This record gives sequence, structure tokens and C-alpha cells, in this order.
Amino acid sequence: MSATTRFAPSPTGLLHLGHAYAALFAAREAGAEGSFLLRIEDIDASRCREPFVQAIFDDLSWLGLSWPEPVRRQSAHMEDYRAALARLDGMGLLYPCFCTRADIARAGDAPQGPDGPIYPGICRSLSLGQRAERIAQGVPFALRLDMAQALAQTGPLTWRDLDRGEIEARPEEFGDVVLARKDTPASYHLAVSVDDALQGIDIVTRGMDLFPSTHVHRLLQALLGLPVPVWRHHPLILDETGRRLAKRDNAPSLQGLREQGLSPGQVRRMAGFA
Repeated sequence: MSATTRFAPSPTGLLHLGHAYAALFAAREAGAEGSFLLRIEDIDASRCREPFVQAIFDDLSWLGLSWPEPVRRQSAHMEDYRAALARLDGMGLLYPCFCTRADIARAGDAPQGPDGPIYPGICRSLSLGQRAERIAQGVPFALRLDMAQALAQTGPLTWRDLDRGEIEARPEEFGDVVLARKDTPASYHLAVSVDDALQGIDIVTRGMDLFPSTHVHRLLQALLGLPVPVWRHHPLILDETGRRLAKRDNAPSLQGLREQGLSPGQVRRMAGFA
């Protein structure tokens, strides 16, 4: 079977063995006759750095991977995300949220969702006049999706994981998710849904840590009229303590392994690929 897959890292640090596994997994899923795409998820300008973009290219090329050009960089396609937000806004599904983390904490104990405490809906009931007044005052705000209204428009949804079968979509477990902020004009949920559709991704491959996010992405696809791929969620590479490898924990980088003298073949085998 051939398909179009993608590997979509953020240039916030050097790639490590977990990234190698994810990239090699996606390339394998594409098949010999398929297409493996590289995408750079660099919307968050406060954390992304240009030297890490080149390091991604260098590391993946060293591993023996190749991809068609041009590489899609999210920072160059803000109009695509603005158009998606405008469509959702036109459907009456977005509202500005002026709450800080402290505001949400003061609202009392909220049930936990996959992304943390579920937003209690403090700003959902503000009138149009109240919203306009706060915006005119320059109060920072995020754009949230009115989950109840969104689900009322789509009705029940399902999605298919190639290893786990048909899954009932449960995006309500996330509450009113943030889809944009002033400093990050499109959330991960929105940007990845739009990107995968525009790039014709047939199989979305990613780690099991992102399995819950697929519920939200399936909802956004339905609301925006986007094509629906299938998904395959792979296990995570763990360190010797049983924690998943992460940049924030200073996981050994591919660049460091290369500098230690390891060959691409050795690193591929370390990741479980011959």
C-alpha cells in the first residue's frame, strides 16, 4: 500500500531518537510508491529558532530520508489558518476569552481533560457589547471553540485508527479548546488539521501521546469540510527510567550521536529500523 504521510517537527531544539523513530515510521507507512513529506511547525515564534530548522534537514538527510520540496513551513501560511478561523467565526462557533490562568484557577476546581483543567466557560456568556469593550481596551484574549455549539452542528463523529479500528470521537472531553492566541495565531489543533488537508495526507502517523488530540481534529475536519484521513499512533521511545524522550529533558540528540561516531545505520537500528 502506498500513501502520503508526513513528519512535522517543531524547531525548538535538536531532534533525538524519538524523532528519528517517528520520522522513519512515517516514511515506512508511505510505502515505496507513496510520498513522505516534511513539514516544519514553526508558528510559535517565541520558541522556534532558525538554526534548528537546518539541523532538522541535516539530521533527517543523514538518516537517509528524503522528501519533496518545497517544505511547508507553517509560519509562511498564516492566511490558511486565518481563513479557517474566519469560517468557524462565521458559523458562530468562536468567542474571545479574556481569562488568565489565574482567573481560571480562581473559578474553582474544574474536571481534568486531556490538555489539563477543562475551561469553565467564564467568557462564553459575555455579551457582544462586553466583548467589544474589552477588545477596544486592549485586553489580551484567545479564541475558543464553543464545543457544545460545534457538536450540535456536526452530530456524532467517528475516526479510524489502523491499529485500533473505528473510534467514537469525544472532543467534548477537551471543553472549549483554544484555537488561536495573539502570540500564537493558530493552535496546534487548528494548524495540523488544516495542514494535513492541504497537503493531502492519507495516513496521519504520530505518537500515542497525541491520540487524544485526534478527537478534536476530527471535529475540526467536520466543521471545516476537510477530507478525513486515517490515523496510526505509534508507541513512544522511552529512556532508561521509563520516561518518553523529550527535548526538555535533554534527551541525547541525533547530532550528538553522530558526533560520537555512530553511523546512520546504527541509529536506525537503535530506533528499531533495519
